[in-house]
Amino acid sequence: MPPILLTGATGYIASHTWLALLAAGYDVVGLDDFSNSSPEVLKRLTELSGRELVFVQADVNDRAALDQVFSQHKIAAVMHFAAFKAVGESTAQPLKYYANNLGGLVNTLQAMGRAGVKTFVFSSSATVYGEPQFLPYTEAHPLAAMNVYGRTKLMGEQILRDLEAAEPDWRIGWLRYFNPVGAHESGRIGEDPQGIPNNLMPFVQQVAVGRREFLSVFGGDYDTPDGTGVRDYLHVMDLADGHVAALRYLLEKQTSVTVNLGTGVGYSVLDLVNAFSRAAGKPIPYKIVDRRPGDLPSYYADATLAKSLLGWEATRSLDDMCAHSWRWASQNPHGYAA
Repeated sequence: MPPILLTGATGYIASHTWLALLAAGYDVVGLDDFSNSSPEVLKRLTELSGRELVFVQADVNDRAALDQVFSQHKIAAVMHFAAFKAVGESTAQPLKYYANNLGGLVNTLQAMGRAGVKTFVFSSSATVYGEPQFLPYTEAHPLAAMNVYGRTKLMGEQILRDLEAAEPDWRIGWLRYFNPVGAHESGRIGEDPQGIPNNLMPFVQQVAVGRREFLSVFGGDYDTPDGTGVRDYLHVMDLADGHVAALRYLLEKQTSVTVNLGTGVGYSVLDLVNAFSRAAGKPIPYKIVDRRPGDLPSYYADATLAKSLLGWEATRSLDDMCAHSWRWASQNPHGYAA
């Protein structure tokens, strides 16, 4: 079978998915411009996979570069990970997010159309649901993103719906992720955000390795079991396996699919902190601070559709997520820069 093209291939989720695809027997062409990742990832993926990787350094907004990829490689399908993802930054720099997350998506789809490739897996997000009208979120929950990042995902979904309506021979997978955490169990690849982390787990990791004095927990007075926010944390390798399952579904069933990828279990911030403390064998200092505007008290997935359609479900526990994150963080206290 021809290879699968991964855009944003050296990013956090894509790099783990690259390994999962290779393990499942797929060939892969990776594409990234390293705007939010490190070339070191390629060395580590080569080491972990035991294979020579096919990689193109390019920006998804570069039409000529994409056309060249499609002309040089007979691509079977595309998994699109090339998007900025920091909620706070998206609010401060909306045009940067719309230009990259939507412009890059459209450019990729146009290049696919010119090459006659019409199987596409889209990294969407649980942020498309907005304020919960009911929990757990099912795929039928109304859509109402609450921030610029979430709106780029929601608009991306709509672009793809309009494309499929106009050209019904497209096969599209809309994968709505919940909260990916963890790392490859080897500890060789993991999450390495640039600047101040936007997500909880990298923040906890940086406290655990001594890069930060304490964790700021935003809000301790929510209507949740311990007062802190509740989220559906999902091991990144389970998420990677979900991409493989979605790709297989699109190729075999020749029909599009929209699914949540989550565990269906909500854990609080302090649940995660305590699990990480067990994994690291030391306490994680934290302070309860004011709530962040726009944060929801609680949300988690109904992931039964992914199980029934894709045969996929998350299998790794919160303790696995924290143990693997700690292995990554302790071996790479400064991420890939070290």
